[in-house]
Amino acid sequence: MKKKDLEKHLKINGCILARDGGNHSIWINHISGNHSAVPRHNEIDNRLCKNICKQLAIEFPNKF
Repeated sequence: MKKKDLEKHLKINGCILARDGGNHSIWINHISGNHSAVPRHNEIDNRLCKNICKQLAIEFPNKF
């Protein structure tokens, strides 16, 4: 999955970007209070995207 598509999905589901680091960006879901690190690669493996969504307590998009 493309990083921009994942970030768009996170924003739609109420997550916000907390901070950008050198290798990872930290995203927070204010509804559930969970946070997760998203790598700054252009392509992110679907299994990793699924784990990020699970950590943030949101559903993984079906179209990917």
